[in-house]
Amino acid sequence: MKRVITILAVLLIASQGFAQLSGDEIMNKVYNLPTGNDQQGQLTMTLINKSGEQRVRKLQQYIKLYNGDEKKVMFFLAPADVRGTSFMNWSYADGRDDDQWIYLPALKRTKRISSDSKSESFMGSDFTYDDLGDRHPSEDTHKLLREETIDGKACYVVESTPKDDTYAYSKIISWIIKDNFMGAKREFYDEDGDLLKTLTVIKYDKIDGFWTILQTEMKNVQKNHKTEMKFENIQFNQGISDNKFTERGMTLGS
Repeated sequence: MKRVITILAVLLIASQGFAQLSGDEIMNKVYNLPTGNDQQGQLTMTLINKSGEQRVRKLQQYIKLYNGDEKKVMFFLAPADVRGTSFMNWSYADGRDDDQWIYLPALKRTKRISSDSKSESFMGSDFTYDDLGDRHPSEDTHKLLREETIDGKACYVVESTPKDDTYAYSKIISWIIKDNFMGAKREFYDEDGDLLKTLTVIKYDKIDGFWTILQTEMKNVQKNHKTEMKFENIQFNQGISDNKFTERGMTLGS
C-alpha cells in the first residue's frame, strides 16, 4: 500500500509539472518569441483574384526592436505604379495602439494612418493595416478552446476576443504549434461573427537560431480573393540604422 501511495504522489507531482497552459499564457509566449535585435529581407506579395489573375509586388522590409517596442518599415520596389511607396509601423510593448504611416511618392507626402483607417485594405491586398501591426496580447481576452493537429503538428487552438468593441474583428481563432509557439493558422471573424479571412502559414524555418515565417497565404473567403507573401534573403542582427524608421527615412527608399 505504501508503494502505491508513493507512485500516486509521483504521478500527481508530474501532472502538476505539465499543467495545461491558459489562453493568456499561450498568446504571451507567441508574442515574446525571440526575434533578434533586427531583421531584414525581401518580400514578394502576390494578389490573386477569384479568376486566378495575379498582381505581383516586390518589397524590402526592415524590423528593429527598441526595449520591447518594435519598428517596421516596408519599401515597395516594383511594379512601377507602386515603386517608392513605403509603410511604417511602430508597435509598443505596453499595449498602446500602433502608430502607422504611409508615404505616397505621387503626392510627395507622408500620411499618418488614423485609427478609423486601420481596418482598410493595405495596398489592395487581403491584409488590413492593422494586420501588419504587432497586436499586444493584453488587447484581447484569450480562451484555450482545444488541442488539435494540423499537418502533423500538435497545436493549441485559442480564441481571442477584443476588449475594444470597435476592433475590426469580432474574434480571432489561432492554431499555435505546441513545440515552438509559432502560429500555424488564424481565422478572422467579422462583426456579425461570420468567418471573413483565413491566414495560413505555408512555410517556416529556423534562421540564425530564430523561428521565422517564410511563406503565408491570407484568403478572404467572402470575396474569394487571396494574398500570398513570400519572404527571402532574411538576415538577423545586421545593425540596421535607426534612420530607416523615421518619416524622412520613408521618403529615401530602401
